[in-house]
Amino acid sequence: MLSKLTGKRHYGRRGVIGAIAAAMVLAGCEGGFGPIAGGGPSVDTNRPVTVALLVPGGSGDQGRDVLAASLENAARLAVADVQGVQFDLRVYQTAGDAGRAAAVAQQAVGEGAKIIIGPLFADAARAVGAAVAPAGVNVLSFSNNPSAASSNVFLLGPMFDNTAARLMIYAAAQGKGRVMLVSEQSQAGEVAAAAVRQAAARGAADLVAVQSYPFSQQGVVQAVPQITAQARANNAQTILFTAGSEGALPMLAELLPQNGLSPQTFQYAGLTRWDIPAATLQITGLQGGWFALPDPALTRQFEARYQGAYGAAPHPIASLGYDAISVVGTLLAQGGSDALSAQRITRAIGFGGVNGVFRFRADGSNERGLAIAEIRDGSSVVVSPAPRSFAGGGF
Repeated sequence: MLSKLTGKRHYGRRGVIGAIAAAMVLAGCEGGFGPIAGGGPSVDTNRPVTVALLVPGGSGDQGRDVLAASLENAARLAVADVQGVQFDLRVYQTAGDAGRAAAVAQQAVGEGAKIIIGPLFADAARAVGAAVAPAGVNVLSFSNNPSAASSNVFLLGPMFDNTAARLMIYAAAQGKGRVMLVSEQSQAGEVAAAAVRQAAARGAADLVAVQSYPFSQQGVVQAVPQITAQARANNAQTILFTAGSEGALPMLAELLPQNGLSPQTFQYAGLTRWDIPAATLQITGLQGGWFALPDPALTRQFEARYQGAYGAAPHPIASLGYDAISVVGTLLAQGGSDALSAQRITRAIGFGGVNGVFRFRADGSNERGLAIAEIRDGSSVVVSPAPRSFAGGGF
């Protein structure tokens, strides 16, 4: 254990709570519960509740240390914002290693932790879930890999199936529902492709063609004629890419228009954030393209608050640290010895986070309210806003 924070002692030091952030936490408290039992450890919500935060620092890798610090900072910001709840937040460094993550998770449970927040990587999340399952402890992992989800591991990371469904439903609504999937032959590409197929199977849109390419420059070049031919042969209207700006997306955006697959004729869309890094917005071939993102207004408010508190911009996934604490705070504020049970965690009304509304499914995956943005003249313009609540009770 490297650090400890009892939330109640630190409210004053964190300054005045931002009105928007407080409202989001309170929004997550609305609604009621029926009789619920089991699926988590017994807690006394009238006393400080021990919460373990597992972050990927301690390996000597500068990038992971920066990420760990950003997640911890965001979590501490949330602890200061949640009122009426007493936290005993304890931070453990995993070094990004699955074995170490499992060991410190067991240590945390031995020291009284009633819930685990983190870790980040999928293999570590699986190891932690298995390690604390005998104690009946649940895990809110930062991972977005569906293979890490389980009956006691709930994922906070944005998932491809959310993005795929949101984009495909929007495409169909715009009369562009004949979708061709273009995916890279990598683990991430395969997960993304599976999400697109699942969204199509649920009726989000029609998946009319699929073309993959080796994860290499030569592989992309060789695949371009096949992608073009498939799109035309199957009368595709929307070309959905799994690649991000750090991968093949810039090449595809340059080569496909040169080979007859113009974004003026075919709608381009992406499963990754095309506004990160911002330079991606300047790529000529992506002008007019669609991508999904969390509610940008709420995201900007969080980034401003974080900058004001710590004097630096947060890591892009730091907000998950805040969201995790807001989940725990919301559940503890409701009271009850079963406050941190799986049944409470998966409540249909969901939670209000700094990136918008979200909720957990019983299988450990999540659903997040997303906006659709279009790239126009090098800028991101929201063309379909993110929902601020979940309509109805089911998934």
